[in-house]
Amino acid sequence: MSIILKDKVVVVKVFNNNVILVKDNGIEKVLFGKGLGFNKKFGEVLDSGLIAEKLFKIEDEKNQKNMDEIISRVDTEFFTLCEEVIIDISEELGEELNENIHIGLVDHLFFAIKRIKSNEKMENPFLVEIQTLYRKEFELATKLAKRIGNEIGINIPIGEIGFITLHIHSARNNGKLSNTIKYSFLGNAIVEHVEKKLQIDIDRQSIDYARFLTHIRFAVERIMLDHNIKNDLISVIKNKYSTSYNIATEVSNILENGLDKVVSEDEIAYLAMHIQRFKVSIEK
Repeated sequence: MSIILKDKVVVVKVFNNNVILVKDNGIEKVLFGKGLGFNKKFGEVLDSGLIAEKLFKIEDEKNQKNMDEIISRVDTEFFTLCEEVIIDISEELGEELNENIHIGLVDHLFFAIKRIKSNEKMENPFLVEIQTLYRKEFELATKLAKRIGNEIGINIPIGEIGFITLHIHSARNNGKLSNTIKYSFLGNAIVEHVEKKLQIDIDRQSIDYARFLTHIRFAVERIMLDHNIKNDLISVIKNKYSTSYNIATEVSNILENGLDKVVSEDEIAYLAMHIQRFKVSIEK
């Protein structure tokens, strides 16, 4: 579906014949459309009624400043490629992405590629958790990495794909990357604690592991939003699965310290049920 601009706009940057950056009433917009950039120049005023196939707005003043800085630093072809893959992600998801992705993801990819070319490895301690919790975003990040890698002739490692995943997930959630990292960090700390207490190695590819991490993710969201859940089996779980319940209580302390929130007894009981699954799996 085409987009028609109602007002005159000023050309800020021409990336190629099909992609331009303009200013529309103080708002920067990246426009995509066949021939849009042909023979256009910086500062040129384009009449109202301009038709674009796709448009991204950069409304936040800080983001506009950061965007200008990135454009001045990043190769034009690379920036255009990044914007094209962001379009692909948006269209495959069928949703608009937060404007921060145009700054955060492009900036991350620019420096990641410099590190890769310099043979500098950057470990991703949350890779398994990211793959488990954000499957769709990881799938899109993998496609993105393959396309960019093919275009510039490098192999983007899986750890970097994990970081790209976080940027995509953040863009789907109003730019909230810090909470995403918090989920991953807490999930990793909690799983390691359960492994230590049960003296096991939890299979990161198992259904129980995926289910447990998903519960942690939604538990964090409930705790942060003060949404209480009801568990009518608390007394049964305490008595029947006392070891798992005690570990769940310790896990609740990790959550409370990480979130600065109180974890309810109902939530602890649900944690105990998931921990019990791990316990049963090693006793078979």
